Amino acid sequence: MKNAARILILLIVLVHVRDVWATHPIPEIQDTTTVPKDWFLRDPETDHVQGLSVEKAYNTLLRGRPSKTIVVAVIDTGIDINHEDLKDVIWTNAGEIPGNGIDDDKNGYIDDVHGWNFIGGKNGNVEKDTYEVTREYARLKPRFENADENKIAKKDKADYALYKKVKAKYDHDFKFNKDQFDQYNQQYQLYINAYGTLSFCDSLLRAQGDGKTLTKISLTAIAPKNDTVRFAKETLLRVLKESDDTTSVTNFLNELDEYLKQLKEGVDHYGTAVEYGYNMNYNPRTIVGDDPNNVHEKYYGNNDVTGPYARHGTHIAGVIGANRKNNIGIKGIADNVRIMSVRALPNGDERDKDIANAIRYAVDNGAQVVNMSFGKKFSPNKDLVDAAVKYAESKGVLLVHAAGNDNDNLDADPDFPNRTFQKGGQTKTWIEVGASSWGANENLVADFSNYGKKTVDVFAPGVEIYSTIPDNGYEDLQGTSMACPTVVGVAALLFSYYPDLTANQVKTIIDQSTRKFASLKVTQPGTANEVTLDNLSITGGVINAYEAVKLAESIKSTPANK
Repeated sequence: MKNAARILILLIVLVHVRDVWATHPIPEIQDTTTVPKDWFLRDPETDHVQGLSVEKAYNTLLRGRPSKTIVVAVIDTGIDINHEDLKDVIWTNAGEIPGNGIDDDKNGYIDDVHGWNFIGGKNGNVEKDTYEVTREYARLKPRFENADENKIAKKDKADYALYKKVKAKYDHDFKFNKDQFDQYNQQYQLYINAYGTLSFCDSLLRAQGDGKTLTKISLTAIAPKNDTVRFAKETLLRVLKESDDTTSVTNFLNELDEYLKQLKEGVDHYGTAVEYGYNMNYNPRTIVGDDPNNVHEKYYGNNDVTGPYARHGTHIAGVIGANRKNNIGIKGIADNVRIMSVRALPNGDERDKDIANAIRYAVDNGAQVVNMSFGKKFSPNKDLVDAAVKYAESKGVLLVHAAGNDNDNLDADPDFPNRTFQKGGQTKTWIEVGASSWGANENLVADFSNYGKKTVDVFAPGVEIYSTIPDNGYEDLQGTSMACPTVVGVAALLFSYYPDLTANQVKTIIDQSTRKFASLKVTQPGTANEVTLDNLSITGGVINAYEAVKLAESIKSTPANK
């Protein structure tokens, strides 16, 4: 659709919902037709998009140089390990004999050939789960629902304060998602009916003529043989009223079909949230078969590292390291990696126990960088995750985390997990990533991205990122989830070509080599305010592979840094 006005005409003509549309407009879809699919790999100077200069780094600084294979763990929804553009870069556990049902390498996980799945069990996999706010509300509600605030015991005051916070968020978020579902579903039903009517009109008129694609001109020339044909002709002409004479009905229907797909995604997203995410009676954990009350339990799950919901994780894997040499699909950022799939994310909120175990598994099995494109507002077992983060730091592993997509200031309203430990202190081998776009204007920072002058390290490309999805597919997705793997890819590239660098040094290089936009005022996400980029992040910059490689050349590791 060129704009919402054409769809409005369609609805007025076919279903008479002028008042409904005025109340619930669908936002414009951003036009990205002129932006290259691989814009995030390109160079700002030569290609005029705010990409990472990855190709420039390879062509001018790294050509012909030796590199070391780096293991990158993707803690996510699962990865399609058989994808045409990923199968050659998937990590394989050399210590396991596939399919023999034996823990050959004695690491506690049987047949973990390509990673491990902490949300699976003997009888399948968790696909959907509740949100943490739902689980916390369900836990605290029996204790405090009917409590007299004036009679709360001193030992219970902290829990009661948490209960009030959780309840307020649960009530707000459930209502928002239910309202969004109702609106999207209403509009989807209207559009699907409209699409059916238009398709019928198109088929009828083509059958009356020579069967060729109809345009505004050819429609005008049709002489109706009866009232049905007359209605069909008038309907299509009214829909095409604002179009060029050569616009075809088929093209219009194709555009409408694409719009319907976007609406359907909204229906599915908010429908899942209402039916599962905020459903206090839903518990898929029996599938896993672990003891939910034993947060220190480690050896559960299965070896299905793809699972039923691998779109998110597969997309991330492609950004990091899709095969750069096979001349198909896309090119990932790092050219010598092996990607380990650690499945711990359902369609819902991850659980602290699973994340802690996933981090430890990645570290123990050789990952040097870990991609963590997930987050939530409550973390009941944060101490467990903190211990795993400290463990990763002690082993020299770099953790890269997506800042989130709620246009929140993380300085004031933190997400979890994060670099700050519950008992004080911070990890030094953590990078927090916000999302940027391709243009050097006020929209450089993605309008959905979280930010924080003290909490978000860098911004990186996260808008309309084209990458792999299951079943040999490719798709544009956006979010800080997509920005995070661009940083992981650059980190893996640095580890690969400069194997003596430590995790702390790689973080420092990425931070210090960001491209700055000193005089540029950008829109602060979630507001109309214009601020400089250094008000939204620690470095005030966007990462750049070329600049990072140049800086890596000048840094020499020393025993004290190791």
